[in-house]
Amino acid sequence: MKRKITAGQIVIYAVCIFWALTTVYPIIWVVQNSFKAKDKILEQSFSIPTGELFTLANYKKAFGNLNIFQAYGNSIFISCVVAAAVILIAGFAAFALVRFSFFGKEALRSLVIAAMMFPAFATIIPVFRMETGWGIANTSNWGLTMLSVILPQTAGNLAFAIIVLMGYIKGLPIELEESAFLEGAGPHTIFFKIVMPLSKPSFVTVAIFSFLWSYNDLFTQMFFLRRPEMRAITRLLNELTSKEGTNYGLMAAAVTLVIIPVIIVYIFLQKYIIKGMTAGAVKG
Repeated sequence: MKRKITAGQIVIYAVCIFWALTTVYPIIWVVQNSFKAKDKILEQSFSIPTGELFTLANYKKAFGNLNIFQAYGNSIFISCVVAAAVILIAGFAAFALVRFSFFGKEALRSLVIAAMMFPAFATIIPVFRMETGWGIANTSNWGLTMLSVILPQTAGNLAFAIIVLMGYIKGLPIELEESAFLEGAGPHTIFFKIVMPLSKPSFVTVAIFSFLWSYNDLFTQMFFLRRPEMRAITRLLNELTSKEGTNYGLMAAAVTLVIIPVIIVYIFLQKYIIKGMTAGAVKG
């Protein structure tokens, strides 16, 4: 049977299409302007880069002046470690807050929720002083420098991750865990063998958001990644565009290079993002 489309649905589809275009077109505009010379962008900013208008000079300058691949490696390493740490720590915390009873549980849960209200720039100075005292901030050691960024980024993502995972774990049937406990399974076994597999969509969602937030976190990188060989991709390209001033072509190329991994992640993992967020909302 053919389904009739009502006038209300047409309006909804039109609004959604318009919204999608306003979201996608700025990205397309930036990418196409990255293939134009800086003196052509202001004159022909909405033209498609073909023929004489097309140039790779912006990308040649970015790759020629900077070690882009090393910066990409630093970014991917930091973001992957942050995502893995957030999954493990937030998973344990959410499981404990949902399934265990202990003194101060409600107060601790309230502190987790309250932690989401504090922006990163409100705590960056004491964090920087603390890590400087530990001797891990802005050192010549690559591992310690990466650790100085990983620690605050992991801490900054924990509150959101715990809340999302709590909402999902709370909806899991406790009978499975009770049966495993009667069979002799301990809390760690129950968590890794039952809770994590059943909560996979929510854990994947937390990992994706933690990865993307860490990758795009220029603010923290500005404090802890000051040495040229230690810089991540967003920090490196921000430095390049700052030196070049109003070179809009180079700025567009830098933005394009930064968003490429983000777009790839969304294209291949968008189903997990949507499934994890909606499932957590229903079960929470």
